[in-house]
Amino acid sequence: MKRTKVIYWIFTILLAALMLLSGITNALVTKESVELVSNHLGYPTYIIAFLGWAKVLGVVALLIPGFPRLKEWAYAGFTFDLAGALFSSIAVGDPVSIWWPILIGFLVIAGSYIFYHKKINYKP
Repeated sequence: MKRTKVIYWIFTILLAALMLLSGITNALVTKESVELVSNHLGYPTYIIAFLGWAKVLGVVALLIPGFPRLKEWAYAGFTFDLAGALFSSIAVGDPVSIWWPILIGFLVIAGSYIFYHKKINYKP
C-alpha cells in the first residue's frame, strides 16, 4: 500500500504542478496566454481566464482530502483540457514537435487516476 501511495502522490504532484502553472498564467491572462490561445489558436480572449480558474479549482479538488466525486470531475476536466489542447494544436497545423509533450500530460493524468483508484480501493 505504501508503494501505491508514493506512486499516486508522485503522479498527482506532477499533474497539480502542470495544471497549476498553466492555470495561473491563464487566470492572470498573461501576454503569453493571449498569444497562444487567442492569436495562435484563434479562441476568444474571454475563454482564457475561465480555463485558468477551472484548472486552479481542479487542482484544489485533487489535493484536498475526501470529495471523491469532485476528484473524478477534476480528472475529467483535465483530460478534456488536454484533449482540446491537442486537437487545437493539430488543427492549426502545429508540427509534432510542438504538440507531442501534451501526450506526456495524458500519461501523468492516467498515472494519477489509476493509482488514485488503487489507493482508495485497497483492502488490507
